[in-house]
Amino acid sequence: MDGTLADGVVRVGGNARQRFYDARGYGRPLDRNRIELAPVEAAHLLSRGDLDAVVDESEDGSTDESEDDPTDASRMASDVDASRLDFRTFLVRTGAALRFAVYKDLRDRGFYLSPAREGWPGVDDAVASDTGTETGAAATDFVVYPRGKGPWDDEVAYRIRVAGEREAVPAASLGGVVLAVVDEDGELTYFDTDDDPAVGATADDEHDSQSGARESVVDADRGDAVDADLFDDRVVCYDADDLYEDHFYGQRLFGRNADSGPLQLSLVEGAYLAERGVVDVDAENVVAIGRDVEGERFDRRLRTYAALRDRGVVPKSGFKFGADFRVYEAFTDVDSLSHSTDLVRVLAPEHAFYPRDLSLDVRLAGGVRKRMVFALTAANGQIDWLSVARLTP
Repeated sequence: MDGTLADGVVRVGGNARQRFYDARGYGRPLDRNRIELAPVEAAHLLSRGDLDAVVDESEDGSTDESEDDPTDASRMASDVDASRLDFRTFLVRTGAALRFAVYKDLRDRGFYLSPAREGWPGVDDAVASDTGTETGAAATDFVVYPRGKGPWDDEVAYRIRVAGEREAVPAASLGGVVLAVVDEDGELTYFDTDDDPAVGATADDEHDSQSGARESVVDADRGDAVDADLFDDRVVCYDADDLYEDHFYGQRLFGRNADSGPLQLSLVEGAYLAERGVVDVDAENVVAIGRDVEGERFDRRLRTYAALRDRGVVPKSGFKFGADFRVYEAFTDVDSLSHSTDLVRVLAPEHAFYPRDLSLDVRLAGGVRKRMVFALTAANGQIDWLSVARLTP
């Protein structure tokens, strides 16, 4: 059985609907018993021997030679043979090797899946809206159905985006999709991405984001602001045991085993507290030093820090883990400190991930039993949260 390639799709007649679509979820049905296949589906059927060849109709064997030329017949036969593509030549002609690797892997895992093409099974208005494109095809390559389900069912298990190891993937294009990365050896790694991860309290929770950790510090019965000194890369404050013990700001200047003494605050912590009148240093001076050290990245980190504190969680330095912050969600006091739950990296909204770097972040977070969260922080303070985790489909 042959298919014909035209307009970027492969059409197959005969009993193709019953044999391929109804029985195994390939393609989408057309009139009569014909079906339409995406190139990657046709490549899979060629690799299995279910299709003998695909005829490229854009190469129909026509020539400019005269009909009286006795070599016309042999030349036309040769041209027809050249347009009849086997698996190897079809893969080269369509450039489908990367997507084929993912498609075959998911088929081998027992899933039916459809290419994310406008008007095809599994692709609806929600996909187009979520990806910000007319069809959703730019950010989603495949729609994967739950095991035992197919394109005739109204259920979707995963929406897959395919990328090569060296391909830059815009952070804004992730969230609600599974990123399938094909490395240089052809091995596959799947990353589940969520653009609405629960990070502390949100405005819809019972304790509003404006009344959480911020007021618990400002309302402390200390009277005047805490006496403090500003240094090149930190703020040191005195007589502020409750800032550390009850709210986990800073660290003991005398070491982790000290029960009292001055606190050293990071510039981010110092700026946050100075802006709220809690410590007696000039907030603008703290921010200015932060910008000298980090540039505009300091402003993004400060906004993210404030957002996390306002959500009722405790962010601390994530330097040990190669991140901006580690986050404690369940915190009552230092003596009952629990395991931090998240690692947060602050990025600009226009950031593009390289899969190798993303893999390093996610692998490290998983190795220390934490979730990897990215804060895409705009200059106007808008933050879009994105979590990424390894997935085994």
